Amino acid sequence: MIKRCLSLLLSLFLMFICCAASAELQEEELYIEDWEFNPDDVNELGIVETDGSRTITVTCTGDFTIGGDNYHKKGKNFYGALEKNNNNISFTMANVRDIFRRDDLTLVNFEGTFTNTKYVPSNKTGNQFLFNIDPKYVSVLTDNFIEAVSLENNHVMDHGDEGFNDTVNTLRDAGIIYSTSRQIGVFSVDGTNIAMLSYLCIDRYDKPVDGYANLYDKVAADIAYAKQDLRYDIVIVSFHWGNEKDYYPTERQIKMGRLAVDSGADLVVGHHSHRINPIEEYKGVYICYSLGNFCFSGHDKPSDMSSFLFQIRFRVAKDRTITTRGFRIIPIRISSLETKNDYIPTPLTDDFSIESVLKTLKENGNKHLDYHVAEYPLEWKD
Repeated sequence: MIKRCLSLLLSLFLMFICCAASAELQEEELYIEDWEFNPDDVNELGIVETDGSRTITVTCTGDFTIGGDNYHKKGKNFYGALEKNNNNISFTMANVRDIFRRDDLTLVNFEGTFTNTKYVPSNKTGNQFLFNIDPKYVSVLTDNFIEAVSLENNHVMDHGDEGFNDTVNTLRDAGIIYSTSRQIGVFSVDGTNIAMLSYLCIDRYDKPVDGYANLYDKVAADIAYAKQDLRYDIVIVSFHWGNEKDYYPTERQIKMGRLAVDSGADLVVGHHSHRINPIEEYKGVYICYSLGNFCFSGHDKPSDMSSFLFQIRFRVAKDRTITTRGFRIIPIRISSLETKNDYIPTPLTDDFSIESVLKTLKENGNKHLDYHVAEYPLEWKD
């Protein structure tokens, strides 16, 4: 189906009642960004079934990091590749663009900033990696059917409040939905509202946050608010968590992921480890512990360039009941080359590489997850 980004509206401003497990009731502001297709401006929207239900396809990816760093003056190779492609940033999406074009919503973890500022806060000056790119290159999203980004990660504040504000203003002006721990992003497909929430976990699980005793309490309350109070049809929760280069989740990730499902999430997706992690089906809901890297300018040749795209289909019945129709994965390499990273995510085609991805997912699922999925379909089963 053809998707065209229109305009982004700030449509609702709501107050969220927060309560910590052992604290007094406190108020926390939760903003909502709302965006909807204009049905007159698309050829087709969702898959309409013979029984009148509609199927919505969502694609999720891992870490999307483009550009370099104007503080450390890194990123020479990425900008060299960009120059070779006539400064058309869409060269990076050449081999996945059609996948995104055919779904209803594409959600990526944007790990970086759209800013030209050189300011770096004191707590970041010692970091080896900082990321930014000129705001004009937001076209990498708008021109390639990427409608939404999660902004809760350890690089979105690389250039402080100025860099963050530049980033959200750039996304808003471009019509891209974004979500943070204090802002719900809402995307509507023919009246079906998909809410997206995002959280940076890493070292924050047990720390007080926004009036809550810990992050677990906040996540549970936020999701319940989106699902039960605001009555969004589908709630997708993104977590930036885990240990870098680990192929399986920690106990705290598993606890948080299942808590999200218990609180009302319809899909949980994770990233940060730069490695693929297995998928769990808990109470009928999929938890993708890590989608690995996607488009990644942070390393010219990572030791593991394998990853995958996750796609899920939701069926919306005529009575608005939502059910999951299943998922599939699309194994990819973050480069079109085997020898180095050229920043062009590319679906794998050779059986050996595909089987390697499947083996990694299955083996780590068997070892570390109680509810691991048994199979990783490469095609839709229906």
